[in-house]
Parts: sequence; C-alpha cells; structure tokens
Amino acid sequence: MSDFVFPVRVYYEDTDAGGVVYYANYLKFMERARTEWLRELGFEQDVLREDEGILFAVRSVRVDYLRPAMFNDQLAVSAEVVGQRGVCLTFRQEVRRGTETLCRGEVTIVSIDACTMKPRRIPRAVMERLSVSD
Repeated sequence: MSDFVFPVRVYYEDTDAGGVVYYANYLKFMERARTEWLRELGFEQDVLREDEGILFAVRSVRVDYLRPAMFNDQLAVSAEVVGQRGVCLTFRQEVRRGTETLCRGEVTIVSIDACTMKPRRIPRAVMERLSVSD
C-alpha cells in the first residue's frame, strides 16, 4: 500500500504554554492517521472487534523529533506499512508541515484477541486489502 496521508490542524489543546506541540501529541496524530488508513481500506476497528474478535495494540514506537509544530499549523501525517509478520504490522510515519518533516517514527502494532488479549493473526481480509500474503 502506498503512503497514506491524513491532514491534522494543531489546536491550542495540542500545545504547551509556548504554543509548541507537546511531544506526546505527535503519537496521537500518528494514531489518527493509522486509524484513518484502516478506515480507508474499508475496516472500522469497532467492527473488527465485534466481527473478528480482534483489537490492534501498539507494541513498539521509535520517534525522532526534528522541528517543532506550532499552534494552528496545518500538518500532513503519513502512514505506510513497511513490514508484516503474522500478528504484527510495522508503519513508517512522518508528520510534515508542507515539505518540511517535523517528526518521523516507526510504529509496530500487534493484532490481539479481544477476549484473551493474546496475539492473534491479522484477519485474512485485512491482509488481502494490503496485498500482503499471510
């Protein structure tokens, strides 16, 4: 799947006293982009839980903060799958303002059983939409 981009505007609540985006909020922006990416593929997370009995949880995150985003900035948050292993998907993500990269990271999510909270294979329908063999 090619690079998915989700627009985000920085609200006052996203910033610290200096009007700079608080570092943890970049992770929220990335989460929104992954959720919207999944939605664009035709999957709602509540429906996956109900119909397939799975949830997605973050397993690991590596983030580099390069430049600050400020109050009222219009940002573009990308999500691109760069790896897949049975129960895991790894995303490369960037937060950009125009052509300038402000933050970049790699996020690995794991598919887990909604009842047992143990790892469980990503549903075949999701993998087929990714054009990744299971």
